[in-house]
Amino acid sequence: MTHVLVTGGAGFIGSHITTGLLDRGHTVTVLDILDPYYDLRIKERNLEQCRAAGGDRFQFVEGSVTDEELVCDLLSEGDVDVIYNQAAQAGVRASVENPKKPHRINTTGLLTLLTAADEFGIRRFVNASSSSVYGEVDYLPYDEDHQTVPQSPYGVTKLAGEHYCRLWEEIYDVSTVSLRYFTVYGPRMRPNMAITNFTSRCLNGEPPVIYGDGQQSRDFTYVDDIVDANLTLLEDDDCDGEVLNVGSTRTITIEELATHVIDETGADVGLEYADPKEADARHTHADVSKARELLDYEPSTGIREGVSQFVDWYRENRDWYEPLVLESQNVSSASA
Repeated sequence: MTHVLVTGGAGFIGSHITTGLLDRGHTVTVLDILDPYYDLRIKERNLEQCRAAGGDRFQFVEGSVTDEELVCDLLSEGDVDVIYNQAAQAGVRASVENPKKPHRINTTGLLTLLTAADEFGIRRFVNASSSSVYGEVDYLPYDEDHQTVPQSPYGVTKLAGEHYCRLWEEIYDVSTVSLRYFTVYGPRMRPNMAITNFTSRCLNGEPPVIYGDGQQSRDFTYVDDIVDANLTLLEDDDCDGEVLNVGSTRTITIEELATHVIDETGADVGLEYADPKEADARHTHADVSKARELLDYEPSTGIREGVSQFVDWYRENRDWYEPLVLESQNVSSASA
């Protein structure tokens, strides 16, 4: 079995990748700084699920990917084979408000990991990138050759990370792959996302709040499909140096999404509109032909089915999750 280091493994996507690896019998070390970007109680529950899934095959280390000594200590024993870099300072809007913060984790931290991966002979380095690298729309759906003109500091750091991975593949012979995620959602997702806010408000008899005219569209990707793409890369050797879109291939407008959440929750509410938010992309839509060809990637969960599953999960976990969602609504607005 493979020993995998998952950075940012206490977060939403990272913890799902971790439990996916553990369920398949692998050994996982999670490195996470436990940044309170959102409520740490969610990350603590994520880690509980990881421990339950892995037992003595799971180890958690609290620390930063920018800590060169710590990263080298984790890799120096020689038994880590693969790194999944999910550590990131997320948030398009947050990066506009504080543009320096994402650089430290998303760029400097990535360089620390890549340098250590070269030094200690890591077999495969899988980097989490983002559809935010595209920015301005030239045509849709985005394929990987579409122009990359990020519209936020977050998108810039993710694009820089892709280029660093490419260089480490070409110059230092580290096998790297970057996956461009398209708006990932599902159980245990960040509490300040659009779907969580829509669900919370509907279950409490309040209308979903849409920022802008609601005609902006997103390619929402269910987290299980993201996990499947990542785990395929454990053994696949056809993607060295590649950048791959990982999306659902289908889009929905934010207005349609809000209406669907109303239907799924059975709420007797309408829609509410507010001013648009700065740096939000107007449309996203993934062409996954390349991932389909190289990884046999085929997204299995459409947005309507995924929202239904999320609403069911929300209801089952409402006693602990909803207070965190309500708290996040007091300090930030929904992110699509």
